[in-house]
Amino acid sequence: MTAAFYKTSALALLAGAALASSPSLAIAGPTDEARLLAAAATEAEAKLHQSFANLQFEDFTAAPVHGPIFQASAGGRILYYAPESDHLLFATIYDKNGVNLTALSQDAAARAKVEGLDPNQALVIGPPGAPTVIEFTDPDCPYCRALDRFWAAKAAEGKPVRRQIYFVSGIHPEAASKAEHILCANDQAAAFAQAYGGETKKPLTRCKEGEARVAVNAATVKAMGISGTPTLFLDGKLISGFQQAEIEAWLATKRPTKPPS
Repeated sequence: MTAAFYKTSALALLAGAALASSPSLAIAGPTDEARLLAAAATEAEAKLHQSFANLQFEDFTAAPVHGPIFQASAGGRILYYAPESDHLLFATIYDKNGVNLTALSQDAAARAKVEGLDPNQALVIGPPGAPTVIEFTDPDCPYCRALDRFWAAKAAEGKPVRRQIYFVSGIHPEAASKAEHILCANDQAAAFAQAYGGETKKPLTRCKEGEARVAVNAATVKAMGISGTPTLFLDGKLISGFQQAEIEAWLATKRPTKPPS
């Protein structure tokens, strides 16, 4: 979504809040309502100029949103709902100091969920002491495979990570069976590398322990609200998709590890 979209959404939230603060609108007739609506918009515009002096915009009018606005978390994302006018808003809210309040709420929700994860149910790949990445992945997801190649390249550069991996098995039809195959292998890291390199040999291995862990992973995915792959948590920050620039920026804050000989 573009910056213009978020700016427009933020203005809509401001205008909606202005309407919500004018209870007299609820009892006004059509003519009076239009007059009061214009007055509320004028007041809101003046307040916007005062609080956000550097924000430039071409026009300002009342938004279709009415009543109080509530915040919800869905799939790791923050969204807003106005029940009075039945509007759903995908927006970013900033305070007058430029602080992204939506991002703060999103990160706080992510951290709370991450704290409840059981690392014993994850497949762990990577050297101890390396920065930990919590990764939700799917063996048949092309972006997950690209991310796996990215991690391998970074390890070769002396920037390995320790991946705490949970399998998402509800998107591709063979994802669950391939995840079970990996978890049933004697060398799970090697089986993972083969699967993500597109070299999984059939018939796929099955075992009760692997099947149980896949089921537990599926329950974890549901509880976390994960709906796409790959999904990463880097120091509690949610990264949806293979966002290489964001991942690179995070890695840049970590101390390099000596490359393997």
